[in-house]
Amino acid sequence: MSVFDSSPGSVKISPKQLYELCHSGKPVELIDVRTPAEYRSLHATIAMLLPLDELNPKEFMETRRGAREEPLYVICRSGTRSEKACRKFLSAGYTNVANVTGGTLAWEKAGLPLERGKKMLPLDRQVQITAGTMALTGFGLGEIVNSKWFLLAGFVGCGLVFAGVTGFCPLGWVIAKMPWNQAGRDEACCSR
Repeated sequence: MSVFDSSPGSVKISPKQLYELCHSGKPVELIDVRTPAEYRSLHATIAMLLPLDELNPKEFMETRRGAREEPLYVICRSGTRSEKACRKFLSAGYTNVANVTGGTLAWEKAGLPLERGKKMLPLDRQVQITAGTMALTGFGLGEIVNSKWFLLAGFVGCGLVFAGVTGFCPLGWVIAKMPWNQAGRDEACCSR
């Protein structure tokens, strides 16, 4: 039974199933949609980098390593960004795409081969630290300097609500573009 027998949009594969598939002689193409720095710090040995914010499904499918009809597997840190990437592929009409459940964290937990590099904070933790710092700064300056600084804390709160409702975090997008999150870009599969 193929992993693609389920309905479009709900196709998932566990790291262990993907690894076994890789060693069964079937072609396996795995893209990692995290930031270049996250990828450089830790990734599945068979994964190629293609950051989510640069993902163009049509362009990728036209230039991909494997045949367009071959399955494409997508991984991130925990499964959230890879699910977004799968939805992008599905919206563009490519249904032979599967999300690796649990992402790189589950891959590591299963004891599967990884490449390790320089450690860095995952993007979600960078966003949490930045948002928390901005909110505390707004609150502190509102108490000490001028009550208008409370607007900063309110702005951060609105941004978090917006990110929760829409699934798009503007602060996360900005942080992903920062130079420290671009290290390792030369490994991107889109720079072939």
